[in-house]
Amino acid sequence: MIDVRALREDPEPARASQRARGGDVELVDRIIEADALRRTALQEFEALRATQKDVSKSVGKASPEERPAVLAKAKELAEQVKAAEAKANEADAEADRLARLLPNLIVDGVPTGGEDDYVELRKEGPQPRDFAAEGFEPQDHLAIGEGLDAIDTKRGAKVSGARFYYLKGIGARLELALMNMALDQAVSEGFTPMMTPTLVTPAVMGGTGFLNEHSDEIYYLPADDLYLTGTSEVALAGYHADEILDLADGPKRYLGWSTCYRREAGSAGKDTRGIIRVHQFNKAEMFSYCRPEDAAEEHQRFLAWEEAMLAKVELPYRIIDTAAGDLGTSAARKFDCEAWLPTQNRWMEVTSTSNCTTFQARRLGIRERRDGQMFPVATLNGTLATTRWLVALFENHQQADGSVYVPEAMRPYMGGLEVLEPVK
Repeated sequence: MIDVRALREDPEPARASQRARGGDVELVDRIIEADALRRTALQEFEALRATQKDVSKSVGKASPEERPAVLAKAKELAEQVKAAEAKANEADAEADRLARLLPNLIVDGVPTGGEDDYVELRKEGPQPRDFAAEGFEPQDHLAIGEGLDAIDTKRGAKVSGARFYYLKGIGARLELALMNMALDQAVSEGFTPMMTPTLVTPAVMGGTGFLNEHSDEIYYLPADDLYLTGTSEVALAGYHADEILDLADGPKRYLGWSTCYRREAGSAGKDTRGIIRVHQFNKAEMFSYCRPEDAAEEHQRFLAWEEAMLAKVELPYRIIDTAAGDLGTSAARKFDCEAWLPTQNRWMEVTSTSNCTTFQARRLGIRERRDGQMFPVATLNGTLATTRWLVALFENHQQADGSVYVPEAMRPYMGGLEVLEPVK
């Protein structure tokens, strides 16, 4: 949630943010108007309640002749106070509803526009391979995975429907190797590892900002009034809800390891082959609580840690600064790392890291006490490894005979294997 007081004092940054996102600029003025109505209604309620208290106190002092009139006045005021309280509550709820519709304000430097208006910051890692020069046509990740007996989408669909799969044998070992490598890196950098819940309450899901434009991608269990999480970011953000943190010694950092669930409702017909867009996957997610003035620097650290993982798996990748219109509700800025996908001749997102500034913390009541005052903290998130990485691994490290090269940094997690051989 945005700071309504700051919005009231200077609405132009919010209007500029909405313009950059391609959002509803008039929402800013509706929020300001609703906030004014809320404050007016609250003042009227409090004034009437004060008058009611004074009249109630005067009943005992009134003479027998005056008492009936005073009692009648007290009864009338009681009804007015009740109506004023209902009006104030209604105005407060409407002001809160509108404030929660406004996405986080972007920070300086975020590109304006939509999905295709990102800015490429740089390319890193090895050069994409020239398979034609090597003398063979690359196979896509599913063909390689089936050759290794590592991926089974047919039985996944038989058991659970489209966009489900089994990772088996070497495929399961590869995913665990990636996740364990991410875990070890995070622990070495001071993160606390967490196995998080994958079901959360509406308050936590809404508090993180996922019940706006992305709500159709979330699985909901109405019988339990719980949501399945699409990232452990949600559970990690809720971990300190309604708490006061001590950040005097620096950020609090957690590494969440969880299974994630997404309906992929808006991606019909996209990447339906294999395991690029699936309904269930595993992910290692970094999460940080820090002081707002430290958030931009923390964001750069998250990006560096993601790049360290990508260097370990020896993938060609690029970094993009995501445009405002392609940011989620909570993000003020987001950097994506995209690995090269040779069979599709394109870049594919494998990590993202978002600076959510104080947006989630305000909604979830997460604060820090400094100099006797309370301040909302900032939250950040970033991916260190996920199932989708197998797609880039298989395609970029495949050999002409269908085998797959194992990056050196992964070998200790794979029992020393240097090459994955196809199953005959």
